[in-house]
Amino acid sequence: MLLAKFIEIILNIDKYLNELIQNFGAQTYILFFIILFCETGLVITPFLPGDSLLFAIGALSSQGTLNIYILFITLSAAAIIGDSVNYKFGQYLGKKAFKENSKLFKKKYLIKTEKFYEKHGNKTIVLARFIPIIRTFAPFVAGISKMDYKKFLAYNMFGGILWVGLLLFAGYFFGNIKFVKENFSLVILGIILISLIPAVIEYLNEKHKQKYLNDK
Repeated sequence: MLLAKFIEIILNIDKYLNELIQNFGAQTYILFFIILFCETGLVITPFLPGDSLLFAIGALSSQGTLNIYILFITLSAAAIIGDSVNYKFGQYLGKKAFKENSKLFKKKYLIKTEKFYEKHGNKTIVLARFIPIIRTFAPFVAGISKMDYKKFLAYNMFGGILWVGLLLFAGYFFGNIKFVKENFSLVILGIILISLIPAVIEYLNEKHKQKYLNDK
C-alpha cells in the first residue's frame, strides 16, 4: 500500500505540490525545508524524495507560484544542516545502531555506503548528494569514522549548494518547455531512474567481483 501511494505521488507530483502550495501558502517553504532536512539528516528516512522533489519545485517556481531564490537559500540550508545533524548522529551512535534484523537502521545500507566511502574518500560527501540512499548514509558514516568536522563541513556546504542549485534551477529553466510540461511525470521518473544509475553500476561491479572471486 505504501509503495503504491508513493508511486502515485511521484506520478502526480505536480498536482500534489500545487495542492500543498494552495493549502499552506508561505508555510510551504517550511514544509519543503523539513522534507529535505529529514531526507538528508535522518538515517531512518532515506526513502523521502530528494532529486525529483527539487526538480519539481523548481519547475513550479518558474510559473510564479514560489520564489526560486527563497527556495534555493532555504533548501540549501536544509541540505547542509541535515548532513551536519546526521554526522553528529553517526559520531554519537556509531555502528552499534545497525543490526542485521533492524527495520530502521538497515545494516546493508551502512555496508554499501562504507564501500563507497572507501573508494571515493572524503569527496564521497559531495558525490553522495546525487545518489539516493547513499546520500542519507554518507554523513552518518563520516561521523562514525570521526572525519575532521571542519573538513566535513566544507565538503558538506559545497555538495549541498551544488546539489540543490543544479536540480532546482534545472527545474526552473526547463520546467516551462512544452515537452517537459506535457510529460512532467515521465520526466520526474526519468530523474529518479538516472539518479539510481550510479548505485546500480556499483551493485553490478560488486556482483562481478564476487563472481570473479568465487570462480577463482
